[in-house]
Amino acid sequence: MKKFLGVIATLMALVTLSACGSSGNATDKTTDKLAAIKESGVLKVATSADYAPFEFHTMIDGKDKIVGSDIDLVTAIAKELGVKVEVSDMSFNTVLASLKEGKADIAISAISATDERKKQFDFTDNYYNPPQVVIINKKNKDTYTSTSSLKNKNVGAQKGSIQEDIVKEQIKEAKIVTIDKLLNMIVEVKQGSLDAMVVEKTIAESYVAQNPELMIADIALEPSADEAFAIALPKGESKLQKELNRIIKKLTDEGKIEEFIQKNNELAEKAATE
Repeated sequence: MKKFLGVIATLMALVTLSACGSSGNATDKTTDKLAAIKESGVLKVATSADYAPFEFHTMIDGKDKIVGSDIDLVTAIAKELGVKVEVSDMSFNTVLASLKEGKADIAISAISATDERKKQFDFTDNYYNPPQVVIINKKNKDTYTSTSSLKNKNVGAQKGSIQEDIVKEQIKEAKIVTIDKLLNMIVEVKQGSLDAMVVEKTIAESYVAQNPELMIADIALEPSADEAFAIALPKGESKLQKELNRIIKKLTDEGKIEEFIQKNNELAEKAATE
């Protein structure tokens, strides 16, 4: 019996040591993502390329290509790390799932670092907080000049978007109208069934460029902290997070991120007219 118990004790000790070894390896792997990226020579990026000017498809030299300010940003990050960038396009609702499953090193897709998302992922510092603007019909230029001038007016916001909250909080006396598609709101502002709509500035500029009847009103809105964009990465990757924050700060200080956005906004407008 003692021999039998001794065997069991030995087996248990081996299992315990094995478990500790596995735990240690997992920890090393978790905290060494940055080194793993450099060793592989590739930064794997998950995105959903359907949100110009941040990430979208366009034809370049007869070939379909994923471009955008977010793509320029990760390309610049990869260059700083001394690696190549590999971008995978997928639906937005699978971008973070892909990251969680280890199929990507980072995720970038105009992602807001919400409290709910922070429970499962770590995020870099915000790299862009999109200004919010009001689109109106040009014929109402002298009528809608302040948030108070939109009292009792129909103001559109995309359903489920941060713009819903902006209308409720900053244009309180307006009648909010929520619509699924931005394009449908644009049509309604043109036709007059909507008096105005709230949308992110770079998106607004693209739509206004394509619809000469419309304009961005001279109405000041405060940006929402919840709408700021950040890069998502797996939980516990403090080394990678620190390095990405360093690069983002450098690019921000150099004005590169604003440059990326402006360049790709113009590219998106050009693509829309072709």
